[in-house]
Amino acid sequence: MPLYTFMNKDTDETFTEFMSMSQREEYLSQNPNITQQIVKVNMISGSGMKNDSGWKENLSRIAEAHPTSALADQVGRKTTKERNTLNALEKHGVRRGTYSNLKEKPMSAND
Repeated sequence: MPLYTFMNKDTDETFTEFMSMSQREEYLSQNPNITQQIVKVNMISGSGMKNDSGWKENLSRIAEAHPTSALADQVGRKTTKERNTLNALEKHGVRRGTYSNLKEKPMSAND
């Protein structure tokens, strides 16, 4: 049930009441000298939800199982060597997830 702000036309008194919409309609019809006031709504930014450590640990395990995923970029733990390797591959334009195939491909004389 929401809070409603009302104003008494006779006394210019402003007050707030907690009631349902049907109660508000009934209250306004029974009191013609009372009008509902439109007030600014206070909004709270952010969702207010925080991830606990169990959820973060679960995301970390998923990221480790899929090292080339976007989730791995956000929450995955990488060693300095892994970061440097990924930076070098990115610098040379090697697509993500394909560098493991490069190690297995034998070099031919024409390459």
